[in-house]
Amino acid sequence: MTDTEKTPLQPKRKGMTRRQKRSLSRGIQYAVFVAAVIAFGVTADWGRLQNQFAQADIAERMFPEVITLALKNTVLYTVTGFGVGLALGMVIALMRLSSVGPYRWLAGVYIEIFRGLPALLIFIFIGVAVPLAFPGTEIIGGTYGKVALALGLVAAAYMAETIRAGIQAVPKGQMEAARSLGFSPGRAMVSIIIPQAFRIILPPLTNELVLLFKDSSLVLFLGVTLEERELSKYGRDLASQTANSTPILVAGLCYLLITVPLGFVVRRMEAKAQEAVR
Repeated sequence: MTDTEKTPLQPKRKGMTRRQKRSLSRGIQYAVFVAAVIAFGVTADWGRLQNQFAQADIAERMFPEVITLALKNTVLYTVTGFGVGLALGMVIALMRLSSVGPYRWLAGVYIEIFRGLPALLIFIFIGVAVPLAFPGTEIIGGTYGKVALALGLVAAAYMAETIRAGIQAVPKGQMEAARSLGFSPGRAMVSIIIPQAFRIILPPLTNELVLLFKDSSLVLFLGVTLEERELSKYGRDLASQTANSTPILVAGLCYLLITVPLGFVVRRMEAKAQEAVR
């Protein structure tokens, strides 16, 4: 008997390979996406959409004030709020890492409360509760100061945890090396640890800036004058005056002028951080 006769014939492999299955799955997803786009394009009433959201004459009347007033105020609110949040978040992060028990407890309570409360409630608290609790007391900067404080209180809770994680991500040997060179713990933290931590946490901090930029729309709950309006308030006011939603669309596009480039910067920084790790 020959070897060919001894060896049973191998059954032919049936079914698709993994690569074929992946290709099929990808093709189905593309087909579903294309079908959804076509269905939207066919069924949507583009004439009504254009009439309600894309009136060129209304959009033209918004310039340059939408940039010189609304966008400027939005950026100013965001930057000042980010500054307050970063400073307060740094303090809370160091308290969270402190060897003193009450400091850790207070920092933990602050983080849990301000991460759990909606930002809207913080704005209402700053605008209503503070004046009631401290009659005659004015927050420095008026509306700008109130917005900076409200945004800062919200952002600090998230930034504190981000900063704490960044500090703990720095190798412990860095602190030990600094101490061996005669640095005090405080000086080593400020000069050696924190700068390295910020290189690690820069992408999430930039992402927090994007979130604050959108949260600045809550300023309307503080009661603002015409000169203090930000993009959302400005767009809503004009939409009410014109009985048209074009100002809302223009305001949204102005938000994208800031958030899209910032999002690109975040992705670039994350990519560079991953390359550095490799």
